[in-house]
Amino acid sequence: MTLRWKQNTMEFKDYYKILGVSEQADASEIKASYRKLARKYHPDVSKEANAEQQFKEVGEAYAVLKDTEKRAEYDLLRQQGTRRADGGFQPPPDWQSSQADHRQYSHSSSGDFSDFFYSIFGANGGGFHQADGFQRQANQRGRDMHHKIALFLEEAYAGCQRQISFLVFEPDQNGFSRQREKTLNVKIPAGVTQGQHIRLAGQGEAGVGNGKAGDLLLEIEFAPHPYFAVDGVNILLTLPVTCWEAALGATIEVPTISGKVKVKVPKGASSGNKLRIKGKGLLGKGGKTPGDQIVTLQVHLPKTHSAEAEALYRQLSECEANFNPRHVFER
Repeated sequence: MTLRWKQNTMEFKDYYKILGVSEQADASEIKASYRKLARKYHPDVSKEANAEQQFKEVGEAYAVLKDTEKRAEYDLLRQQGTRRADGGFQPPPDWQSSQADHRQYSHSSSGDFSDFFYSIFGANGGGFHQADGFQRQANQRGRDMHHKIALFLEEAYAGCQRQISFLVFEPDQNGFSRQREKTLNVKIPAGVTQGQHIRLAGQGEAGVGNGKAGDLLLEIEFAPHPYFAVDGVNILLTLPVTCWEAALGATIEVPTISGKVKVKVPKGASSGNKLRIKGKGLLGKGGKTPGDQIVTLQVHLPKTHSAEAEALYRQLSECEANFNPRHVFER
């Protein structure tokens, strides 16, 4: 069922004039004008004598003009109706709304909209009590902000205090959105990992009206390290060893993120063999069980040899004449 116009005297609302836009204005122009005026007349910041009423009128106009169907119906009513000299408005004969709900007209107890609005679109109005409504705009939560922070691996391992700066939009004393630089001293917990996010509640953009501020999400990045790499909570290291250490086995010192430790290279080791040093990785998000350090062996030979060393190599080749690492190619 559609809703017939309530035949009583009421003021016509020129929603285009209220928002300060032309009848040809597109959605982006309408939205931009609404945001500007809503900030200007917001009761929490405006010094205008009639700020609250202006704020409601701006919201009512936006509720109609942002909605394609409501705007089309309003335009038709605007063109075919008659504005009287006393400020009242007379719709076309037998005009009825296709947007109104099936209930009989009754003014909302909230008083957010004018009689003109409810006479067009009914008691529900389909408008400002929806997800994008005026009341929600008036108390809107601020946006979450994202910021990347680059750490040295040593800082990530032990934790650190860092100062960061980033740009945010916040309403000024007149309600206009202004960009400013925000600076925070941030404590980075020990053991954070590459790509991890740290949420700082309430440190994002300010909310509108009584809306809460958004959060700041810090994304952890690692600066390149001269010899360590990272895989999740594990720290990776490629470790050069001599051919005799690999052949005979040896106990050698290995650097870790927390200092040097001794490890055993097994006898007969080859390039690519891996050793695991337990607990020498990062703590990670849980912060209970640390990762490990994974050591990949890489056998190195001297670039030049003494005559004595070359003689020993010849002797070794005679002793190990039956060893042929390329036998797989002879199948």
